[in-house]
Amino acid sequence: MTNSQLLQVAEEFGSPVYVYDSEKITSQYNRLTNAFNDVKHLKINYAVKALSNISILKLFNTLGSGIDTVSIQEVNLGLAAGFKPEQIIFTPNGVSLSEIEQAAQLGVQINIDNLSILEQFGTKHPNVPVCIRINPHVMAGGNANISVGHIDSKFGISIHQIPHLLRIVENTKMTINGIHMHTGSDILDIDVFLYASEILFETANQFKNLDFIDFGSGFKVPYKTGDIETNIEELGKKLSTKFNEFCKSYGKELTLAFEPGKFLVSEAGTFLTKVNAVKQTTSTVFAQVDSGFNHLIRPMFYGSHHDIINISNPKGRERFYTVVGYICETDTFGNNRRINEINENDVLAFKNAGAYCFSMASNYNSRYRPAEVLWHNKKAHLIRKRETFDDIIKNQVEVNFSNKKEKELVK
Repeated sequence: MTNSQLLQVAEEFGSPVYVYDSEKITSQYNRLTNAFNDVKHLKINYAVKALSNISILKLFNTLGSGIDTVSIQEVNLGLAAGFKPEQIIFTPNGVSLSEIEQAAQLGVQINIDNLSILEQFGTKHPNVPVCIRINPHVMAGGNANISVGHIDSKFGISIHQIPHLLRIVENTKMTINGIHMHTGSDILDIDVFLYASEILFETANQFKNLDFIDFGSGFKVPYKTGDIETNIEELGKKLSTKFNEFCKSYGKELTLAFEPGKFLVSEAGTFLTKVNAVKQTTSTVFAQVDSGFNHLIRPMFYGSHHDIINISNPKGRERFYTVVGYICETDTFGNNRRINEINENDVLAFKNAGAYCFSMASNYNSRYRPAEVLWHNKKAHLIRKRETFDDIIKNQVEVNFSNKKEKELVK
């Protein structure tokens, strides 16, 4: 999207506001599928947790995607968006057996990463096909906070527990139709990912009636000019070769599955804020915007970088600013950034705001969550209304203090 188009959105829908470009989402989806066009059966399951707006899910449905869900609520959201149960995989962590059973009753693909839950589910529902999530003990991401394949991770069943896993499967006579791994986000080294895939292939050989192997995702996208990213084309070529060789030795054409979230929507999103004030201190110039970590927590939570651009003055001379929010906490979006000169009421655009941004938004400080807009076919479509005060209080239950005794207690 151009600066003028973004300013048009800010003018029409106010700020702060999230904007998503459907054309970028589509191109990322096509880029991934094209990278693996040598594989006979490929399945992309978009990770709903990255950006769960129902209009975004409907867009993925039109592209032929499935979805990866981590809660029963996301499963129901996917069904409401028009996905068929067989297009949905349920990959929770730390949920109760009853929640997994609810998902199974809806007919979605179950993915289990806990030996205890696996045994309980297999004992009660041996005929329900189950995928098993393996922890390969490989850290493919560059950030320990978002790498989930290491030995201390809470995710997955350790490869060292495979004998126990096999015993559970044998004793329960349960049906295993898939093997899964997810090493984490921001994969920097393709060779490390390929090494983890070999572990997954070895595990898959322990099961004779699989339908698919799910390699997770975690593909890194660029966050600034010159930033490194996962070479999807190179990964596609190398992993496709390995996968096809495995299928030949396995004796069956399996489906290669991925569950990308950030790769598909991160670069498609832009977060627009308006500058409330410019504050000069003894050492810093602060640009204070009409938002905070209640809307965009990733810089504070993960230390993530989001390019910040003054789209109201893109040709102004550059100065150093620290961009902060209006929350009564330290909510620094960017420290000492070179940005074109900022004035009050300018609109600042935060890039890479499609993944794990609105989906982590909250009402902290009793602030409203922002609107969401989809830029589709060169037109802005409102896909979520900005919250109002009624949204803040609608689920709160007031205590009636009209009783005299209660009033005395309050005093």
